[in-house]
Amino acid sequence: MSYTYILECSDGTYYCGYTNDIDRRLAAHNSGRGAKYTRGRGPVTLIYLEIFETKEEAMSREFHIKQLTRAQKEELINGPENMAAKRKR
Repeated sequence: MSYTYILECSDGTYYCGYTNDIDRRLAAHNSGRGAKYTRGRGPVTLIYLEIFETKEEAMSREFHIKQLTRAQKEELINGPENMAAKRKR
C-alpha cells in the first residue's frame, strides 16, 4: 500500500507527501529527518491520509493536492473521506 498525506506543522502550515510506511515517515518528520520543509517546523501532526494500491497513484494524488489552495485543502481535510480522522478513532 502507498499513502498520500497532509501534515500540519507547528507554524500552522501544511505539508503534503507520499510514502509506503506512514508511521515510519511521520516519525522521520518529527525527528527532523523528514522533508527539508518540515525540519524546524515540528512537531508535525498527521491531519489527512489517503490509501492507494500503487506508488504511482499516491504520487499523482500528491501532485494534485499540492495544486489546491489552502481553502481547498481544508475542505479536503474536513471531508468525510479523510482516513487520518478515521485512524485516530
